[in-house]
Amino acid sequence: MPSRPKPPPESEIEESFLKGSGPGGQKINKTNSAVQLKHLPTNIVIKCQATRSRSQNRKIARDILAERLDELYNGEKSRSVIVGNVKKKRADSAAKKARRKHRKLAEEKAKTAAGLTGTTNTEEGKEVEEEEEEEWEVVDEEYNEEESEETETPVDQSETLIVNDLETGQANQSRTVKVNGKDNGLEELRVEKEAAVENKQPKTGNS
Repeated sequence: MPSRPKPPPESEIEESFLKGSGPGGQKINKTNSAVQLKHLPTNIVIKCQATRSRSQNRKIARDILAERLDELYNGEKSRSVIVGNVKKKRADSAAKKARRKHRKLAEEKAKTAAGLTGTTNTEEGKEVEEEEEEEWEVVDEEYNEEESEETETPVDQSETLIVNDLETGQANQSRTVKVNGKDNGLEELRVEKEAAVENKQPKTGNS
């Protein structure tokens, strides 16, 4: 950081005192407390009315004049420009830190909200799975009851019909007939062609 510039020599300065203006009451308007400096080589004019004290205004006016001359002679290398750049960098850094801080807080808030939403979705999924399991348990119970009813039904009873051969009179074929799966006390039935067997006589040839 460069040092503060020194004011020019008094030989290059034309100094005058003026009455003040603006707020401050009649004291400002009646006294010549304002200081006006004119730099003769450059014709730069500086007026200072910072305080009610003439001596303080003289010092402040010379500091302002020295700063203006430094900017005129040194340009970008002047102290005022360098100080301004440093202040700007500090302000930018502070703003960047503030933005980073707010961004981090926003991300944490979003993550927290997402975590709560994920937890809620997980709980809802568990509830749906439990409801589905209960429904399947009810279905299994109904299915098991139906199977048990089927196994408890009595075995179908049948009657056997024996069909006798007409010529030999011997039982050569039998079949089983189901009777509605109920116990009706049916007995075994024999179907015979009694008339055909009894009336059948051997054929005799006519001589």
